Order: sequence, then structure tokens, then C-alpha cells
Amino acid sequence: MPNAPAWQNSPMMRAVRREPDERVPVWLMRQAGRYMAEYAAVRQQTSFIDLCRSPELCAEVMLTAVDRLGVDAAILFSDLLLILEPMGLRLEYTPGDGPVLHNPIAEPADLDRFSELQSPDPLDYVFEAVRQTRAGLDERLPLIGFAGAPFTLAAYAIEGGSSRNYGRVKRLMRLDEGAWNELMSRLARSIARYLIAQLDAGVQLVQLFDSWVGCLGVEDYRRYVMPHTRAVIDAVAPHGPVIHFATGNPALLPAMAEAGGEVIGVDWRVPIDEAWSIVGHDRAVQGNLDPTVLLTDPPTIRREVRALLDRTAGRPGHIVNLGHGVLPQTPVENAIALVEAVHAG
Repeated sequence: MPNAPAWQNSPMMRAVRREPDERVPVWLMRQAGRYMAEYAAVRQQTSFIDLCRSPELCAEVMLTAVDRLGVDAAILFSDLLLILEPMGLRLEYTPGDGPVLHNPIAEPADLDRFSELQSPDPLDYVFEAVRQTRAGLDERLPLIGFAGAPFTLAAYAIEGGSSRNYGRVKRLMRLDEGAWNELMSRLARSIARYLIAQLDAGVQLVQLFDSWVGCLGVEDYRRYVMPHTRAVIDAVAPHGPVIHFATGNPALLPAMAEAGGEVIGVDWRVPIDEAWSIVGHDRAVQGNLDPTVLLTDPPTIRREVRALLDRTAGRPGHIVNLGHGVLPQTPVENAIALVEAVHAG
């Protein structure tokens, strides 16, 4: 493309478009995180929520990670749940327990205090982080934005934090389908506005994380979730490519593909070639090394990468990633070894 920005023909963006390239791209979920000494040093000086609200620090930790790892894309440093604050929920990150929402949506009547995000302006600090990260990033590397998918955000909003069985969210989902659809519709419209604003601020593509949707069976997914996820992707797709990622239940892959996304991200519970056949070779795929492989050693990592690449047999459109985020106890040298193994082919 004449006069196209340098990132447009990067290995990452060519894979999104399923175009041949001399190397398979790789990036990591949670590639700036607790496993890095540089990140830990920043966290000693500030809380997680204050870090997320500081565009300068968000840019710093991500640019440091990209430089250290040698990955083919950066992802905005932020958090899935920030969007819930301007919608009316009180968010706190507690040491050891993770995120807590102090006024969850316990009953349908609680929707009266849960407001749709009509304007993304309350999250301008996120968009400033996009601008500062993009300004500091090598022009050949794309920047990925992201948001939580409607189900995952609804689950957090209802459960008030982490959950083992998602009983509260499934109870509301089944007892009052009207309230459920209203909640999911408000979230879907809000998420779409948020992702479009990230694209306007300077990201090149976005990832929709449905981290908790694997707790559902296929029929529940199709009835209660798929229409709302599809609404987000349909709204965002004209503005930039969407990676649609979910974890926990490979049986959802056909319905996920129906919901949309130029790229379908898959976890480690299904072989990558089988996943690609299920979603269709008219999509790119992302994944799907088990994150625990990075707890081993470089020879094992190289062997696992080789097996992963052999399964895709050079088909254009494969983006290497873990099946979920980098684990905190991962040696940073092992993450680097993964990137080097992918680039070595």
C-alpha cells in the first residue's frame, strides 16, 4: 500500500488479513505484568488502580515490555473493569483478592443504578494512554486495544468479583431474561463506544476478552450471550479489526465464530489446527500455548513452539500467543525464549 503507515504491513496485521509473510507474529496476553522486574519496580511506587489511571506509567510499562520481549505487537496497559466505574459500580483492587465491586447488581431492580456509558469521556485517561503508548512505539508495530466482552463484564458486575460457579450470574440470567437482556444490551453498546474510542485514539485493532464465558454450555451461550457479543463486534468492525477471544470451553468455538471477529483467539484446551477447522479457514486464529509451558525451560519451550507451528503448517493467518495470560511466576527469560522460538520458525 503506497503511503500506508509502517504497521499496516507488519507481520501482525498481515496475519490478521491472512496474508502470507516470512514470519509468524507473536505477542502475549499480560505481556507487561508481575513476572517482570521492571513492572514490579513501578508497582512498588503505586497501586494498580493508580497505575491504570496514569497514562505515562501505562505507556512506560508496556513500552518496556515490548522492548524486552521483542514481540510483534503491543497491547494497551489497562484493565477490563475500568469501564464499570463510570457506569455506576464502585471498584476496588484488594491485595490478594483481586478486583471487588462493592455495589454489585444483585437483583433486577439494581439496574436502576447501572447507567449505560453514553460517552467514553470519563475514560479519557485510557485514551491518553493509547496516545502516549502509540507515540513511543516503533512505527512498525501495531498497538492493540481491548475491552471485556458483555458476558464477562456482566458476570463481574453481578458476582461482585471472582467466582467458582457463577451461580449469581446464572440465576439472574435464567430467572429474569428481560432484565438480563437489558443489562447485556447496555454493556454491549457501552463496550462498542469504548472500543471505537480506543481505535480513534490510535490503536490499530482491538481484542474482546470473554474470559469467563467458558462456564456456559452451548445453548446458554447462543441464547443469552451470542446476540450481545455479535452486537459489539458488528458495531466495532467498520472501525478496525476485532480479535474475539474466549477461554474455558472449546465447544463454544462454532458459536463464537458466528458472533464474529476477524481473528478468533483460542485457549490451550483444543489443538490449534482443530480450532481453525472449526471456526473456518476464512478467519485468522490466535493462540494457543498453555501458559504453564513458560514455567519449564528454553529447550521445552522450543519443542512446544515447534509442535504448535507444525500444526498450522504455515497457513497464513496464525498469530502465536498463549492460551491465556502470562503467569506471575514465569521467568522473563522463558517469555523471551518463546518469542525467539517463534521468530526462528
